[in-house]
Amino acid sequence: MTTPREADGAGHARYTYRLRVSSSARTALEAEWARCRWIWNECVAKSKAVHLHNRTTGEKRTCGPAQLDKMLTGARERTPWLREGSSVPQQQLIRDFGKSRAKAHKDIRERLPQRQRAGMPGWKKKREALPTLNYTRRGFRLNGGRLHLAGGIVLTVVWSRSPPGEPSSVRVYRDSVGHWYASFVVPTEVQPLPETGRVLGV
Repeated sequence: MTTPREADGAGHARYTYRLRVSSSARTALEAEWARCRWIWNECVAKSKAVHLHNRTTGEKRTCGPAQLDKMLTGARERTPWLREGSSVPQQQLIRDFGKSRAKAHKDIRERLPQRQRAGMPGWKKKREALPTLNYTRRGFRLNGGRLHLAGGIVLTVVWSRSPPGEPSSVRVYRDSVGHWYASFVVPTEVQPLPETGRVLGV
C-alpha cells in the first residue's frame, strides 16, 4: 500500500508498505514500544508537574525538548531496561511529545475554541495505545529489500512499488487488527498540473 499524497512538507511524501513480521521481530518491536510508551508517560508526568509547580509558585519553569532530553539521558543511565532499546526511537518520541505540547500551548495562546484545540498530550495506556516507532536516517537501513532497524530488528517489506528516492525516515506501526506497516518519508519533485482554464463553482 502506498500513500504518496500524504505529504509531510514541500518536496516530501509518505509511501506506506505492509510488513511481514516474524515472531522474534514482533517481540522485539513490542518491547521497543513498551520502552517508548514508558518514556512518553514520563514526559506527561513531568509536563503536569511543571504546570502544577508554575501555577502554585508563580515561577515559569519550562518543559521543552532540552529538559526532556536531559530526563531521557538520566533515565537511560539509571535503567538497564531502557538501555537495552535503541536511543533513536526514544529520542524521536521526545521530539514528537514536544511538538504535541507546543501545539497545545499555541492553541491556548491563540484562544481557539475548546473543540478546535489539539489538547495537551495524555497518557498512553498499555491496552489502548497502538505501537508506533519512528526512526531517523541513522536508525534504519534497507538491505536486500529488507528493513533493518536499530537494535537488530529485521523486517520483510512487501514492496508493492519502489519508492521514488532514498527514505529519510520511517515509521513502523501496527494497526487495530494486528497488521504491521512501514511508512517511509521520501523526497519527491512537486509537479503542478497544467492549467486548463476551467473553473469549478459551488
